Amino acid sequence: MAAVRSRDVIVGIDAGTSMIKTVAFTRDGRQLGESALPNSYSASAGGRVEQDMARTWKDMVAAVRGLAAAVPELAARAAAIAVTGQGDGTWLIDDDGRPVAPALLWLDSRAAGLVEAIRNSERNAPLYQRTGSGLNACQQGPQLAWLQAHTPEILSRATTVFHCKDWLYFLLTGQRATDPSEATFTCGDFRKRRFDAETARLIGISDLVRLFPEVVDGVAVTHPLSAAAAMETGLPEGIPVSLGYVDVICNALGAGLYDSAPDIGCTIIGSTGMHMRLAPDAGAVTLNAEATGYTMPFPVPGHYAQMQSNMAATLNIDWLLDVALDLLASEGVARSRTDLVRRIDEQVLQVRPGEVLFHPFISEAGERGPFVAHEACAQFSGLRSHHRYWDLMRAVMEGLAFAARDCYAAMGKLPRDVRITGGAARSRALCAILAAALGCKIRVCSRGEAGAAGAAMIAAVAIGRYPDMASCAEDWVRPHLKEAQEPDSVLAAHYAQLFPAYLDARLASRPVWKQLAALRAGGVHV
Repeated sequence: MAAVRSRDVIVGIDAGTSMIKTVAFTRDGRQLGESALPNSYSASAGGRVEQDMARTWKDMVAAVRGLAAAVPELAARAAAIAVTGQGDGTWLIDDDGRPVAPALLWLDSRAAGLVEAIRNSERNAPLYQRTGSGLNACQQGPQLAWLQAHTPEILSRATTVFHCKDWLYFLLTGQRATDPSEATFTCGDFRKRRFDAETARLIGISDLVRLFPEVVDGVAVTHPLSAAAAMETGLPEGIPVSLGYVDVICNALGAGLYDSAPDIGCTIIGSTGMHMRLAPDAGAVTLNAEATGYTMPFPVPGHYAQMQSNMAATLNIDWLLDVALDLLASEGVARSRTDLVRRIDEQVLQVRPGEVLFHPFISEAGERGPFVAHEACAQFSGLRSHHRYWDLMRAVMEGLAFAARDCYAAMGKLPRDVRITGGAARSRALCAILAAALGCKIRVCSRGEAGAAGAAMIAAVAIGRYPDMASCAEDWVRPHLKEAQEPDSVLAAHYAQLFPAYLDARLASRPVWKQLAALRAGGVHV
């Protein structure tokens, strides 16, 4: 039996912010099993959010071992490994390959002041033209600039800077590398798909270019699993390991962004919201006046993914659910989010649409797409005495849909077909609202682990299982796309009239956000 099935499994690793997941797929995309562990990181004063690099590796190894327990004969069947992970952040190692400090995560906001100074200077426009990505405190370039100014002794001990997946790839293979997507928006030129010295100069880190590793495209290049990593993971030494692109690219690939049809979009509705469109070449990339969003090479020759990201998506829904739970708890009634979520679609679809506007900027970090405002706040507009709890919940969902439209509009014309993935894609109400707000067809991707699948697709092409990504997507993606959901024409017309009010209110609120932020900074509780 083992001889017949040998080397028929690709192991996808997705080291996210919340969970570290390992998933086993057959070489034609069928999921066999998975294993996951919660990720661990710490937050402290001053905007610090850090992760223990050694623990990340140990947790990944434990997840791989867990996968071996779930999938019979995994070691004998493994044909390749692919690794992706959370984007941005700064993971530094020394000449011996040891961490020199805890990793700074994308959630770390220490570089916010530095970013604001650059964005308000003459450097911002040429910087954006090169990277195609709006400068943000979560990115590695500004984080390196902050370390250079405040803790130069850490950088003096470092010889290489990684992102999360790069660190794991290094421990799996011994190779110091990053992929084209993270090299570009970190400190690169998206048209060249690599690091760029002029970009480094504009950020103020020319002296740190020495830290950047080789750029490796995992679609074309793999490295063998090292003996040490094989011993720890239990997987066979020498099998090819593919360095995936950053997790959002792998999620988009696994969810169906790559398609022969024109005007395809992909929205990931998780804790954050990611909205992407595919550009077939660099000339098709649309940059915006606010200098926001991301442009990243896609794992198909010449192609790019443009992205706009809301800092908070389902976090807004969670917040309003928790308001109800807190009230119930104060009256001695014990309920959970799950209890309320069971009825959320039914209740939301019963109330009138467009009664209340909501801006979904609930994150403590403010907003980064399609505008950057660290002081941005969530807000309701249009409340009357007859509005009740489910009116507010519908407004929150509509706010998420309008935020998605705002993001897509910053990248050019609205897509005709959007693929949806992420936890909230299971909500009938949210999908219907999103389709109407965007005025396009919605197709939900039913694959539960799109990120690990996207990474595994890169490995499948790299090892020659498929001649190109198009043929790979036919097997790995198309069977998981549900039937297209058309927008309700009446609701779409209503939302088209309401969206300008959403936009006007967002623009008018910026001075208020700044005033509230100043009051909070002065110790005034508002």
